[in-house]
Amino acid sequence: MADYRKLGRTSSSQRKAMLRSLATNLLYHDKIVTTEARAKEVRRLAEKLITLAIKEHENYTEETIKAKIPQKDAKGNRVKKEVDGKRVTVFDEVDKTIKKDKPSRLIARRKILSVLYPVTDVPKDGRKKRSLSKKIDMPARLFDTIAPRYTNRRGGYTRIVKIGPRKGDAAEMVLLELV
Repeated sequence: MADYRKLGRTSSSQRKAMLRSLATNLLYHDKIVTTEARAKEVRRLAEKLITLAIKEHENYTEETIKAKIPQKDAKGNRVKKEVDGKRVTVFDEVDKTIKKDKPSRLIARRKILSVLYPVTDVPKDGRKKRSLSKKIDMPARLFDTIAPRYTNRRGGYTRIVKIGPRKGDAAEMVLLELV
């Protein structure tokens, strides 16, 4: 008996890429519609990532650092002044609190990054402008929003709901969602 389903893919790299994509979409959107066999494989992968995030979600230290932030005028442009004949941007020093990962959380972050694809959030209005889109930090989303929801739960973070056969080939379609 095999340890995994082949899912209609000829090579393991194709299968792995498909599962990574489905897991990324599941954790980003909180639910996906797919076939039953794919859902069962993605469930295995997603629950392992969520368990890893739960174990490490509070494993960090907070540090206060001094950061230089440029001063801005009413229009949002940087304020400049003249120093020794050159125009130089004026900076304010601000105390900023950052989260510094402990070694085990850093390892968990890197494991999560090795499985999930990078996600770019595009605005809903349909304009795919690079300046309006932003990159989503998926490990931070796992640690900060998903893991706290499941701290008191002992497994079973996903639910599979059957929604009927697909029209073309009658494959059993399911809704895979985070509980």
